[in-house]
Amino acid sequence: MTQRRFEEKFLTIGSHKVRALCAGEGNDVVFLHGWGSDASAFLFVADGLADRFRVTLLDFAGFGKSGPPDFAYGVADYATEVLAALGALGINRASFVGHSFGGRVCLELAANHCDAVRSLVLVDSAGLKPRRRLKYYVKVCLHKLLRRFGAKGLAGSEDYRVLSPLMKEVFKKVVNYDQTPLLSHIFCPTAIFWGKDDRETPPYMARKLRNGVRDSALFMLEGGHFAFAQDRADFMTILRAFLEGTE
Repeated sequence: MTQRRFEEKFLTIGSHKVRALCAGEGNDVVFLHGWGSDASAFLFVADGLADRFRVTLLDFAGFGKSGPPDFAYGVADYATEVLAALGALGINRASFVGHSFGGRVCLELAANHCDAVRSLVLVDSAGLKPRRRLKYYVKVCLHKLLRRFGAKGLAGSEDYRVLSPLMKEVFKKVVNYDQTPLLSHIFCPTAIFWGKDDRETPPYMARKLRNGVRDSALFMLEGGHFAFAQDRADFMTILRAFLEGTE
């Protein structure tokens, strides 16, 4: 199948630009990518839906072709920026599809900006406090001790080490935000897709989301954290049926 042409737009939000890719006509579906990625991660999904929906893919501030945020954003700031970008595009209400970090922003939107959310699709979403083993807490204590005595401390994750100073502050805000309390405030129809072998956001998180969001259904896919791309036929079939059923 030949990929359709997406219109690329750059929107001024605050003092920086946010890139949007747009195609199709119909009810709006907005795609929000994961940390370290950009809009292209969902391009094949959006392309497969643009015959029925108006699809919009955004690069978050600090990712892809969007400029860096104006300050150290938290998840709520990203949600506010998404709404501002969509407002500039004339989109007041949409179905949102978010992968990993994008799922965090989706949770924030659905809980605190419910009028803007028709339905919600969470794909191997982050946002819940992970279970930690003793080894993790020992590492944290060692890092704090080293810093207290003037040493550099332990190196962070690879995701963290490659970031600019500003985005390191963003990263810390994002990963330390437990969104579990938001789940009981989400009332829109919600589809949860998860890779059976996901190690970054393990399947117990999927079950916790399913139990916490009242009107939700869980669909397990073959693959890991990017199972939506690995098991794309099943993902696309179920996603289309869900979006058509919640129009």
